Amino acid sequence: MKTAIGIDLGGTNVKGMLVNEAGETLKQHYIATQDDSQGHWRENVLEMVAYLRSHWQTPIDTIGLSAPGLPDAHNSCISFLPNRLAGLEHFDWSAYFGQRTYVLNDAHAALMAEARFGAAKGYQNVVLLTLGTGVGGGLLIHGQLYQGLSQMAGHLGHLSLNATDDEVSIVGAPGSLEYAIGNYSVSKRSKGRFDSTWGLVEAYRQGDTWATFVWLSSLQKLAVALSSLINALSPDIIVLAGGITLADDALFEPLRQLMDLYEWRPDGKQTPIVPAYFGDMAGAIGAAGFALSKTENNP
Repeated sequence: MKTAIGIDLGGTNVKGMLVNEAGETLKQHYIATQDDSQGHWRENVLEMVAYLRSHWQTPIDTIGLSAPGLPDAHNSCISFLPNRLAGLEHFDWSAYFGQRTYVLNDAHAALMAEARFGAAKGYQNVVLLTLGTGVGGGLLIHGQLYQGLSQMAGHLGHLSLNATDDEVSIVGAPGSLEYAIGNYSVSKRSKGRFDSTWGLVEAYRQGDTWATFVWLSSLQKLAVALSSLINALSPDIIVLAGGITLADDALFEPLRQLMDLYEWRPDGKQTPIVPAYFGDMAGAIGAAGFALSKTENNP
């Protein structure tokens, strides 16, 4: 059975996993990233790969690496990521590890984890949204990760819900989904009353009127965005990932009721909206799964 190393390069930690084709975790490990101007994070990633290799008796078949930014057309490196992880852009990972390495965007990696091993396993057409500090996403079409021109596809947080809104996302989208529900904007959306989604949701659970208004307004916009994605893409399933999904019933129950209002359901067909199976190791698992899929297509 083939094995792969999956690396998730984040701003805080490097997460690594050794997995096989069945999705079984053979080993996992964390190392601090050290995102500094000297690029020490590269040495820490190499240390991670060496650590995982040392815990397996036979050669590893392939390596996948998940990172923020946009990969190149061959998924060999990150080609665009300004202002973070100095030296990451165009870095040759295959040469660095001495083994063919496949690189993909971190939200795309989360999708691959769910599609190959998790909540979307067995589905051909999938939309995944990551709800956290911001909102990311990924698209699976006919069983394949859709990356699009310049590998930009899946930036679903930058969908515009209100073209006249003065609040503009980092890519210039007014009234974005990311602003509507991302954790980074909670303080502004709540007029300084809450500084995190956790605080907002807890107050909502306690029946606080202002928290209820802010939270349900955010979920209304999420429901409108999901309904629009359903109309445009008609996926088999939608997976929601990221820290905000830990709100559990405070998220999924009102969202279900709002989808009853907005989703188009010909012949009563309803698109399942489910929580992701994997947690903070999704990027590493997905990177490994993506690399394994490449070796299957190119044995």
